[in-house]
This record gives sequence, structure tokens and C-alpha cells, in this order.
Amino acid sequence: MKFLLEVTVDDGKPAEERARELGRVLRYWGGNLHHYALEPGDGSPVYDSGHQEVGRWRVVAGETA
Repeated sequence: MKFLLEVTVDDGKPAEERARELGRVLRYWGGNLHHYALEPGDGSPVYDSGHQEVGRWRVVAGETA
């Protein structure tokens, strides 16, 4: 499987604030992954601390090594 995460970070904010917000997004959504089967087709919108949609994660069929 291949796990894809795309998040748009506000370029108008200071780098430290962007890093803090991205870290929060990664911790929150990473902690919720156990609610999903993680099969191709699974996915969900990603929201920031202001409850605004800033991206999406999804699972797609991936190449095997």
C-alpha cells in the first residue's frame, strides 16, 4: 500500500508557527489512523486547529519492492 498525505501550510505565517501547526496535524491524524482499515480507497480530509480543511490523506495501491 501507499499512504499519501497532502497538507497546505499557510505561507503567511512565521516558520515556527507553520512547523507547530504541521506537527499538530501529523500527531492528530497519525493518532486516528487505527480507526481505519488502511486499505486502498480509505482516506479523510485533514483539518488545522481552526477547523479549516488544509489537505487530505488517502491510501492507494502501491508498488511492492
